[in-house]
Amino acid sequence: MKTGNVVGLVGWRGMVGSVLMDRMQAEGDFDLIEPVFFSTSSAGSKSPAPAKNETLLKDAFDIEALKKCDIIISTQGGDYTSDIFPKLRSSGWTGHWIDAASTLRMNDDAIIVLDPVNLPAIQNALVKGGNTWVGGNCTVSCMLMAVKSLYKAGLVAWISTHTYQAASGGGAQHIRELLTQFGTLHAEVKSLLEDPTSSILEIDRKIIAKQRSLSAAEMTHFGGVPLAGSLIPWIDKDLGIGKQADEENWGISREEWKGMAETNKILERGHAYGCWPTAVDSYCVRVGSMRCHCQALTIKLKHFVPLADIEALIAADNEWVQLIPNTKEATLEHLTPVAVTGTLNIPIGRVRKLAVGPDYVGAFTIGDQLLWGAAEPLRRMLRILLAAS
Repeated sequence: MKTGNVVGLVGWRGMVGSVLMDRMQAEGDFDLIEPVFFSTSSAGSKSPAPAKNETLLKDAFDIEALKKCDIIISTQGGDYTSDIFPKLRSSGWTGHWIDAASTLRMNDDAIIVLDPVNLPAIQNALVKGGNTWVGGNCTVSCMLMAVKSLYKAGLVAWISTHTYQAASGGGAQHIRELLTQFGTLHAEVKSLLEDPTSSILEIDRKIIAKQRSLSAAEMTHFGGVPLAGSLIPWIDKDLGIGKQADEENWGISREEWKGMAETNKILERGHAYGCWPTAVDSYCVRVGSMRCHCQALTIKLKHFVPLADIEALIAADNEWVQLIPNTKEATLEHLTPVAVTGTLNIPIGRVRKLAVGPDYVGAFTIGDQLLWGAAEPLRRMLRILLAAS
């Protein structure tokens, strides 16, 4: 493996970027590269500690500076990618672009990277000169880490997933808003909570009244509604834009659309690959947890398979998946955001046959969406490129 590869990092101070930096430092990735740090707002300031020769921040909008990088990793967001990526390519830059944003995911020349699931596709694209690598949707990546073995065995006829997505899926400001809302609600009933004789119905009335009277400034990041003490059963844009005539997209959020589109691209299924796509239906819900996206899965098998065989396939698939026994004790210990946050574990539990028929399997899985759902596939793609250089 060569060292000295010039790697530009953009968006390294954001939520995903901060997690990526931590992982790269923990895994010694900075020892293998010449990192160059870019900023959209603080060019000329001091670079962070991993910097070597380039100790000052570069301007993230400077195409000539970006062109000097062999590899660029961007966690800056979709607007930045939409602006800079085409300009960079038009300038003649042929380096490797690794991106966390969804902007390029469905482009024909982009590979959605999740190497424990689709390493052969990544390697094939590299051989063919591929140079655009994009991290996948967080819930899709975590789901495939958990149940890819069932797809690989050809068992999945279709899958329905109900996601429970953490506030941090929206970014750092979403976490701040959630915690501020919790603080506001607590302050509203603090004296009542301290009085053991107070009426719980009075507490309930005051909480709902406060939730309904929060100002627009207190609900900026969640679309004008509170998340604390509530949930939001819609994430991202309305693809159908309310038009019932658009039968395919009517009533589907962009987050829900990604479930089928990205799953099939990662698995190289669908008409572009000469076969039928696997149906994936989703309902995506924002909940008031800090980190980790959870999913309740309903899987229709193509034929009957004993439950023990399904469990064995899942447990043996990769080193990060953890099959959790379907007991209350094991579920409470291992299958919560508190248990999983900050780890690379992908626990999957509540695995059981469903009452609708022996070919239906239910499961519940969870993953830290800032790791396998965001930063980790980018970091691992960098390692793949370094190994191939």
